[in-house]
Amino acid sequence: MHSLGPQWMDPQYLLTSFGSQFFWFSALIIFIECGLLFPILPGDSLLFAAGLFISTGQVHLNIVLACVLLSAAAFLGNVVGYEIGRAVGAPLYERDGRFLKKRYFDQTNAFFDHHGNKALVIGRFVPVVRTFITVVAGIGRMDRRRFFTWSLVGAVLWATSIILLGYFLGQAFPVLQDKLELAVLAVVAVSLVPALVEYLRHRRRVHAMADETTDAVEDVRGDR
Repeated sequence: MHSLGPQWMDPQYLLTSFGSQFFWFSALIIFIECGLLFPILPGDSLLFAAGLFISTGQVHLNIVLACVLLSAAAFLGNVVGYEIGRAVGAPLYERDGRFLKKRYFDQTNAFFDHHGNKALVIGRFVPVVRTFITVVAGIGRMDRRRFFTWSLVGAVLWATSIILLGYFLGQAFPVLQDKLELAVLAVVAVSLVPALVEYLRHRRRVHAMADETTDAVEDVRGDR
């Protein structure tokens, strides 16, 4: 199978390299992606692959335990990201390096402003956004209890849904383990659907407001 990118982003390569430690390596990657500001890590693909490998017997772990552990890794990563943002604040935002780009923060901040609390759930399914949204919440000093609650909901929904997707598809179509690259691309595409739906809803609202404004202006002109 040809890799989608660097070998360490290829789940099959990681399984071959780490063997029985694949799951724990995946948990570490999930934690880092969700908390330590590395937006290029393969979170979605590793969750999907974990479910698929468990279903095909290549990883020996109870599927419920896998969901709990990887959800916990995602949530703990969020907590770390939040505390980093809360402690470091503005200087972190001002840095514009290779991985930490101001535009990532700006895009995530706009996403957060638009969606409010549910951004912590919806944003979990959007690459890059899920990495920075917790830091943005920390920089904005979002109430901890509110952050922890919604972040936990997002972590469980994200990790569990993608793991179970890989697990049940692996049971129904064992051949997927030979077509993992295509399956991962499909998962990444599906992960963008919530953001696309919200974007289209936002565009409709903007156009509706523009039409109302235009109608109001025309009414005023007509009354003169």
